[in-house]
Amino acid sequence: MAYRLPTLDVPEVRPEELIPEKYRRKALNIASIPELKAVRKFTNLSHKNYSVDTTMVPLGSCTMKYNPRINEEIANIESFRCAHPLTPEEFIQGTLRVAYELKELLKKLGGFAEVSLQPAAGSQGELLGLLLILAYHRDKGNNHKTVVLIPDSAHGTNPASAAICGFHVKTVKSDKNGELDWDDFMKKLGDDVACLMITNPNTLGIFERKIKEMAYELHKRDALLYMDGANFNAIVGMAKPGDWGVDVMHFNLHKTFSTPHGGGGPGSGPVGVSEKLKPYLPVPQVEFDGKRYYLNHDIPKTVGRLLAFHGHFGVWIRALAYILTYGSEIKKVAEYAVLNARYLRHLLWGTLADPYAHVPCMHEFVLSCSPLLKKGTNAYGVAKRLLDYGFYAPTVYFPLVVREALMIEPTETENPETLRRFAEAIKTIVKEASEDSSVLNGAPHTIPVKRIKEAEANRKPIFKLKD
Repeated sequence: MAYRLPTLDVPEVRPEELIPEKYRRKALNIASIPELKAVRKFTNLSHKNYSVDTTMVPLGSCTMKYNPRINEEIANIESFRCAHPLTPEEFIQGTLRVAYELKELLKKLGGFAEVSLQPAAGSQGELLGLLLILAYHRDKGNNHKTVVLIPDSAHGTNPASAAICGFHVKTVKSDKNGELDWDDFMKKLGDDVACLMITNPNTLGIFERKIKEMAYELHKRDALLYMDGANFNAIVGMAKPGDWGVDVMHFNLHKTFSTPHGGGGPGSGPVGVSEKLKPYLPVPQVEFDGKRYYLNHDIPKTVGRLLAFHGHFGVWIRALAYILTYGSEIKKVAEYAVLNARYLRHLLWGTLADPYAHVPCMHEFVLSCSPLLKKGTNAYGVAKRLLDYGFYAPTVYFPLVVREALMIEPTETENPETLRRFAEAIKTIVKEASEDSSVLNGAPHTIPVKRIKEAEANRKPIFKLKD
């Protein structure tokens, strides 16, 4: 048989003593196969998957970068792995210290008065941020502040989070430079505005240069500035959003600080706040009194809990390990993220349309495949064909302000050789589109699962193998 089981370390119990006959599983008639055959079967299957360990995953705005193995080793330390959230505080001082030190480092990196580690993902961090803004305005009697301003280039979760919290959304246009259109912003900045939700750098990979002026105009009207921290890896160690006047920002630990968040794995979206919002943070907050670490439940104006327990601790450990590994050189994350994006953009210059070619990009950039429409194919075809060249595809059709968008983020962990191979693959695909667009429209050709009807697969998934 192609398996070996460990020695039984619990008392053996006969099934008939516990389970009635009609509920017992019948013996399975499984053929015995050699171990080598089983190993090769499943190893070959694993090689058909795309992952950061095997290929570049340039998902724009989703930051799928390499996760150092030391992070996994630390997260797998038994006292961390087996800690239960109901364990008395005196027995988990080391665990609480991890949470406290991570919180303090995030406060320092973001320039915030306080941080809550509780949100389980960036989207839940958005939800908390807006709940804090809602609590702030209710506490001050600002019941007329019901509007959230959101740029047209924003992540889709931004308006969704605002709507869930009961706010009305007003969209602010982008200007010719890909930044928030100042005139449109000022036109819509009425007394009913509760906050502006903005990403900086934004989802076009462009830095919002008037961020301080935005904060000033908002604060003048007792409105707040929310910053989506999805792209914090472009500025970490280089700038502190709190210094710009940002009142609340969620950190995507699973993006900026290495834990891969693909495949449905856990995320973590801690929220940093200014002094204005500190009184409303969720409970509990991890604190240190100089002698012991403890969970503080005494926050009278709290918005309450987001989770039954305290957050995704395994992601916290990985994030803390990542930050401490870089130490005072954490700004290298931002430096290499921006350098890689600008280098790759340079390599692809003239290959596809670049609607913001006149503006420097930060950690990502957006190209347009609209010229390929005349050749009978599109961004979707480019994305599918990339799989045949051994690369995972970039984000397509987002942000919506760019037609046939191809949103590319190489991340700081990729090397120049890989970026050059990726650029050559894109160039070859564009050439193929000119010669025979059916090559793209029928792609992928070399992987087990060919092109599927994605909308139908989502609405009517088939979970069983065909006979």
